Amino acid sequence: MTKTILITGATDGIGLLTAKKLAAEGHTVLLHGRSKTKLENAAEEVGGNPETYIADLSKIADLHTLANDIHGNHATIDVIINNAGVLKLPNPTTAQGFDARFMVNTFAPYILTEALLPILSKGGRVVNLSSAAQAPVDLQAMLGQRQLDDMGAYAQSKLAITIWSHELAEELGEKAVVVAVNPGSLLASKMVKEGFGVAGSDLNIGADILIAAALGDTFANASGQYFDNDSQSFAKPHSAALDANHRSQVMQGIKEAVARLG
Repeated sequence: MTKTILITGATDGIGLLTAKKLAAEGHTVLLHGRSKTKLENAAEEVGGNPETYIADLSKIADLHTLANDIHGNHATIDVIINNAGVLKLPNPTTAQGFDARFMVNTFAPYILTEALLPILSKGGRVVNLSSAAQAPVDLQAMLGQRQLDDMGAYAQSKLAITIWSHELAEELGEKAVVVAVNPGSLLASKMVKEGFGVAGSDLNIGADILIAAALGDTFANASGQYFDNDSQSFAKPHSAALDANHRSQVMQGIKEAVARLG
């Protein structure tokens, strides 16, 4: 059965390759990007005239428009793949004073997914991009009250989305499957090349696990779990994600930030 699948950050890297593979299987793919030119090029590569959505995920107004546009075009969607992410930026602070790594990697997936839950099909899936790089969250940094270096902000934002994935899974129960996935360390993405100066490993490693998480039987009963593709298994995330007090603080911080964003 074909599915309707939203992929954020689908103009290059793992997102684009995942979109191409899913479209080739006959699924309806919704491509998100922040550049009109890149989206047009991605749509051409994917083929089949996929829908495209422009939004800068660091801007709350763009997020609301993105959600509203998807609502306007679809009564239901089956899968949300929150793939978009940032590591190094010329200016890592958003107009609202938040670190853009938290905004794009954590708050945007939260806001977009919450907005789309009413049209997510029963048994639908939310696949959140985590990372092997995870670190305990500095609540002041997450709320824009302290600056972090690039890797610190990235690692903390990835722990935060991993924590939220577990909490959302608990909240939704059998209504949907929510998983956090490390697609593989140092894959050949633009982020890896710019952030670490290495070519990286085969992107198919990441795309194939995202497709498995979105559609595969292995993930059907895995809601709330974290999959580490480096070990090719479900695994425990960073120990801070298992600390009930830290989870609670992080969730309170996310909700405070989202309330401030409006």
